[in-house]
Formats: sequence, C-alpha cells, structure tokens
Amino acid sequence: MRILRVAQKLYPDVTGGGPYHVHAMSRDQAAMGHDVTVLTVGPHSEETRDGYRVVRRPASASPLGNELSTGVGRFLVDAVSSGQYDVVHAHSHLYFSTNLAALATRFSDVPLAVTNHGLYSQTAPKVVFDAYLRTLGRWTFNRASVAFCYTEADRDRLRGIGVTAPIEVVHNGIDTTRFTPDGPVSERLPTGDGPVILFVGRLVEGKRPRDAVAAVDQLRADMPDAHLVVCGDGPLQEGLEDLVAARGMGEAVTFLGHVAYDEMPAVYRGADALILPSRAEGLPRTVLEALASGVPAVVSDLEHVAPLVDDVGETVTVGNISGYSTSIKQVLVETPSSPRSAIEGHYNWDSTVELTTSHLYRVVEEAEGRCSDKDQG
Repeated sequence: MRILRVAQKLYPDVTGGGPYHVHAMSRDQAAMGHDVTVLTVGPHSEETRDGYRVVRRPASASPLGNELSTGVGRFLVDAVSSGQYDVVHAHSHLYFSTNLAALATRFSDVPLAVTNHGLYSQTAPKVVFDAYLRTLGRWTFNRASVAFCYTEADRDRLRGIGVTAPIEVVHNGIDTTRFTPDGPVSERLPTGDGPVILFVGRLVEGKRPRDAVAAVDQLRADMPDAHLVVCGDGPLQEGLEDLVAARGMGEAVTFLGHVAYDEMPAVYRGADALILPSRAEGLPRTVLEALASGVPAVVSDLEHVAPLVDDVGETVTVGNISGYSTSIKQVLVETPSSPRSAIEGHYNWDSTVELTTSHLYRVVEEAEGRCSDKDQG
C-alpha cells in the first residue's frame, strides 16, 4: 500500500504517546514493505528515516494553540488529486491537519482513516471541545471510511456524539519485550530506601501534574522518604518547580525533563508506583508501559483507563488529592495481581500494527471496488 499518514506531531520532533505511535506505526509498516509518507507540521523539509518519508510544512497560523498549515493543505490536495496514495490515514481529530485531510479527500476516491487518540484535548477547555465534537469534529469522523478507537468506551462515546462512520477498536499496544520488570535500572533515579513515585507525561494542564506533587506531599506525612520523579517537559515546568520550592519539597522531587524512549524501560523499573492524575486520556502508553514493567498504577477514574488497572492499581476521582495519596500507599503495600498480567496477551504492539494494516487494506479494496463499479457503469 501507498500510505499517506497525516499527523500534526511526530516523534522525535515532539515527544508523547501520540507522536511516538505515529512514528512506530510508520516505521513498522515500512518494514512490512509499504510505502509510507508522514505529513506533519514543522520547518519546511523532507527526509527519509527509519524506512519512511517525512514531509514537514510550516504553520501558517496558530489559533488556540492549534497550528494550521496551508502547506499541509496544499500537499494533501495535490497528493489526493494526483492519485499518489492508496489511503490517507490521519491521526487525532484534535488537530487542523486531520480536518484538512477530511476536506481534501471529500471529492476523491481515496479512502480516509482517522485514529482517535483521545476524545478531548489536554489543553483546551472541555466546553470548547464539546462544541467542536458536535460540529467540525463529528463531520471529520464521518468523512472517514474507518475510524480507529483504542477502547470500546471510546467507540461508544463517538457513537454518542453522532458519528456514523465505521469504527474499529484496535487497542494501543506496546513493545512488551522492551518493557519488562527484568533489566537495568536508570542511574538518574534517586537512591535511598523511600518509595519512588513516577509521573510520566507532558507538563500541561490536562495531565494535572500539580496533583501529583500535592499527592506525594501528603504521602510524605506517612512516608517521609517518598520521592516523586517527574518525567516529561512542557509549559507548566517552571510553575511546578516553584510549587515544589514553596512546599519545601526540593529534596523530594526530581525533574528529569524529556527522556528518550530507549531509556524509559530503565526508568520504569526504578519506580515503585506510577501516578497519572489526568482529566482526560485515550489509552495511555505510560500506564501500559509501567504495568508491563511490573509497576502498579494509580490513575484517574476515567471509563476507558480504569479497566486497565483492575487488581493491578487504583483509580481516583479527578482532583482528589487525598485519594491519590491514599491509593499510592495502598499499591505500595499490596497489589492483588502482578501488574504485568494486565498487559500480556492484550496490548502487544505487533498486534496493533497488524490489525491497523489489515483494516487499511480493507478500505483500500472497498474503494477500488467502488471505482470498478463506477467505471463499468
């Protein structure tokens, strides 16, 4: 297949689960023999890496922090109208690039696939996205020949806002041979006898990293040697550092900044628990990676995240600092099942790639069938 993958953000240009998913999917489909191009927003350039082509076009405007690129739009129109690709696969309805992909394919025979990486933005207010989802967002999904969701809960939520396009549930997998309890531990983690609590994610409002700091501060009343390791970067970092200083937690919090993907298994292995207090998530790779590494997780009680931690972690109402603190203590004392047991056989990355590719094949074949029928008519 000739696949044009449209993604606002791409690893390693931008860190995070979504950008890495795009990179790994493109790398692995290229290794399978497919011709993959990733169209993304960035300084004007083109290169080939890890077996796939990367085309970057600069942002023309950035309303509400969402970059809009006329260059991306022009590339899409030219690519679709000239028949260079068999399928356009756009990632995340949250970005203008996906809206442009839906618009560019509207008057063509090239099928569109859209992967939902999480229904709500981590940065924009929920009320804004409620309005978007019932207008332009819904239209974008309904332009797709297939929409991919990580969970049945997300599929049902799309149906709830009026999405009628075909939906396939393909779990977001991870490399379970890389993320394991056995292996070296990162030397960047604090030494000592106290438990290490790990926060992994972009330092943005939607991830609520301040709640992680506050929860560990409370935890230290009972476990004074507890240490928080913050793994990630973002616009809230300076404010978090100020908060840590104001609480007198300077010796209890370590900021690692962005950590390369290859280093993350060793970081997880050095943790005793993961905390993810987000207000919204898709199917977070951080939780999957932690569990696969043998680390129990304390997460927000979100309907599509909570099932991940049955018997291998705890769920807490968003914003309940005392609840997070108590739950961390609970998983440090005892977890009924091995965290890795929640991952094995369910969230393998190879299966994610195989299923996604199979569904793309199907929509391409269906599109070719429609074209054949049209020609015969």
